[in-house]
Amino acid sequence: MPAAALSSSLCFSSPKSASCSEQQSKLLTAKPKTLLCDHPLYHSTHAHISLQFKEKVLCLEILGVNSGRALAQNPSLRLASLHSIHDIVTFLQSKGIHLKDLGRIFGMCPKILTSDIKSELNPVFHFLSFNLKVPDQNFRKVINKCPRLLISSVRDQLKPALFYLHRLGFKDLHALAYQDSILLVSSVERTLIPKLNYLTSLGFSKSDAVDMVLRCPSLFTFSVEGNFKPKFEYFAKEMKGSLEELRRFPQYFAFSLDNRIKPRNTEIVKRGVEVPLPLMLKATDEEFSELLISQGSA
Repeated sequence: MPAAALSSSLCFSSPKSASCSEQQSKLLTAKPKTLLCDHPLYHSTHAHISLQFKEKVLCLEILGVNSGRALAQNPSLRLASLHSIHDIVTFLQSKGIHLKDLGRIFGMCPKILTSDIKSELNPVFHFLSFNLKVPDQNFRKVINKCPRLLISSVRDQLKPALFYLHRLGFKDLHALAYQDSILLVSSVERTLIPKLNYLTSLGFSKSDAVDMVLRCPSLFTFSVEGNFKPKFEYFAKEMKGSLEELRRFPQYFAFSLDNRIKPRNTEIVKRGVEVPLPLMLKATDEEFSELLISQGSA
């Protein structure tokens, strides 16, 4: 639905014309049983809820946003006007974001719906243009990849993260924009540095740890307690692996411990064969079976 049609159907404009009011009345009486009847704020026990609030809930639902979750995650949305929401929708569309994208984007980051266009949203697109060299026509691709960019402070988050990553050796702006943008919205102090420190605590040198994250940036996104520790413990105790193997193949941490690492290692041990770590994990099930047969007959 084009922005103009959305505006018309929800009557964002003010003052309201008689025809608009009639359309709005029909919309609100036609939609509740399919969109709002299950919403707790629409029940008869909440009859005091204003029509404007119900309109806002309906607007969010039409955009594809779970209104209950959005209001819970962003309480400020309760006070936002339909006009301000429409302005944000229009602004994002002017940057190439499609209306069909907004349900997912707002659903992931409801805070965007109450962001200030001039001081919060526009600086993000300026950062994409001038710091990451993203062409205007590619804004949609970048934002869809990482909607959290839109709720990240350029001064306090995006620029510090980019500066830190540059210092580590992340020079490929294209990769940072289109593939690893999650790193830009990660806290340097609470996320990036602790992950690097954990790798060095395992025995890797600082330069080796940096080289590992440069070759496998997703290492910065893994949980220490939920990923690194159990996988390293299994690797060291059960697989009798060496740090050198992990240094050469840091992607080990990207594979599922229960669904890939343990079953394949168990099969290797049972057959008494040796398979290099990359081959063991990267091979498809069929390739792995063939590999075990060839290694067993060697």
